[in-house]
Amino acid sequence: MSGNTFGLLYCVTSFGESHGPAYGGVVDGCPPGLELSEGDIQKELDRRKPGQSRHVTQRQESDRIEVLSGIFEGKTTGTAIGFVIRNEDQRSKDYSALADTFRPGHADYTYWQKYGLRDYRGGGRASARETMIRVAAGAIAKKWLRERYGVQVRGYLAQVGRTSIPFESWDAVDANPFFAPNAAMVAQLEKQMDELRESGDSCGARVNVVASGVPVGWGEPVYGRLDADIAAAMMGINAVKGVAIGAGLGATVASLWEWQWA
Repeated sequence: MSGNTFGLLYCVTSFGESHGPAYGGVVDGCPPGLELSEGDIQKELDRRKPGQSRHVTQRQESDRIEVLSGIFEGKTTGTAIGFVIRNEDQRSKDYSALADTFRPGHADYTYWQKYGLRDYRGGGRASARETMIRVAAGAIAKKWLRERYGVQVRGYLAQVGRTSIPFESWDAVDANPFFAPNAAMVAQLEKQMDELRESGDSCGARVNVVASGVPVGWGEPVYGRLDADIAAAMMGINAVKGVAIGAGLGATVASLWEWQWA
């Protein structure tokens, strides 16, 4: 199976399955001299990890990162940064009833047709747990971009179903389980999610990601445009079905995932 590596100058490769012993990643292209610790990466992984509210999967995972290479005396060496994150709460038996059932959301049928077999335990490589590798690699990139260029990358929940969430404050984003930028909307979102769960239904959502302080001239002409690379990265995330690239917090678009430049 190919398709497990993304990027050229900053290259990220991931491996592992939802119910295997661990997920892991290799980051090539991080410059030397960046002060970096496991704690720098862990704080981003802690925001992603499951079991933090009743609105997400109740799988209990610490998602503790173990950096194996690429850092010496607290600084990156410029060599490959290798790391693993152990799976601790697989509970594979919970999926035994799905051995003969295809779940479109996990590409079960596609895997079966393409490879002649599939890992029905939590989606295998199609599991959303794979995103932890992107989070870890992104944490390293975010720190370098912030310290070297002053670029700040932040995101928030902008819409759930038909409910739009007006932006109020970045301070509100980390203060609720939805990462919503409006504290007054949290109770409504709680009620909406409970009603969805009780009805056995689901809905889409929109996330706005804002990069501020981006220098002029990044990316390459035509096929290597920065917009194109961002869209490809976003579409590689589980369940993302649309990308729109706008300018500023006031941009109005309809998409499941939205990247905006401030």
